[in-house]
Amino acid sequence: FFFFQAEDGIRDVERSRGLGDVYKRQGINAEYMGYKSSRMDLPINTSEEAVFMAKVAEQAERYEDMLAFLKPILKKSGELIMEERNLVSVAYKNISGNKRTAWRALTAIDENPKYTKHHDKTNSYKVKIEEELKKICKDAIAAIDSNLLNNASTAESKVFYLKMKADYNRYMGEVCTGTELEEVSQNALKNYEDAKKAASTLPPTDPVRLGLALNFSVFQYEIRKNPKEACSMAKTAFDEAISGLQDLDEDKYKDSTAIMQLLKDNLTLWTSELGEGEEAEAKAQILTLRKTFNSVSYTHL
Repeated sequence: FFFFQAEDGIRDVERSRGLGDVYKRQGINAEYMGYKSSRMDLPINTSEEAVFMAKVAEQAERYEDMLAFLKPILKKSGELIMEERNLVSVAYKNISGNKRTAWRALTAIDENPKYTKHHDKTNSYKVKIEEELKKICKDAIAAIDSNLLNNASTAESKVFYLKMKADYNRYMGEVCTGTELEEVSQNALKNYEDAKKAASTLPPTDPVRLGLALNFSVFQYEIRKNPKEACSMAKTAFDEAISGLQDLDEDKYKDSTAIMQLLKDNLTLWTSELGEGEEAEAKAQILTLRKTFNSVSYTHL
């Protein structure tokens, strides 16, 4: 079994979760060819057409087509509206998520002694998936750097793009080693720190700020191998948000409490990595979090 960090989503097995795994990870059959779909050639003339066809591709679970339809949106001069931004995020998340899941499965097979005689083939296949994952991550980062971040006019949108950039550096860190790992790790750390500074003007209950704290803490745990800092970061975000939940409207309340649940789940999982004294203290803190969270969660529903 894999242990999924609560990083981007829904727990598949016993791994902590965050905001990226929450998107479906679907198999994509087409060869990735520079994000130009090899299965159709449909000219997109307006942003309205791009958004509509991206939604159609999403419903069909053809995420490479979805990204291809959205390419004109990525190049427009003004800031993306929230709907456009979310579609772009969903497309990149599903393409990269599929490859991350494939890489984890191949790693488990490659490391299984039962399949030693097939090691050369399985390892070559794993390397192929690694290169595909790096390619989609670099494409997402390039899109952010070339246009999206520069056009961001609000703190919320700047945090969104800086966090997104950090996440894709982190995803590369999952499959990199040596100096390449150190480079993407440092890039991710800087992006997360920049996003954290930009998020200081957002309320602690803001879903984007909470999502940043969630994924930053997963980065500390998974890539930096620092469970103590990961726990501290997750607990601080939870504590700062808990008192303001009652003031949120229903939609934001649902989003914020869902992320807070992931923070709490991760804290429960991560305490096993701490020293004996630290673990006892962390477990006591988690018990307090549960009592506090259970007393306020979902009272709006």
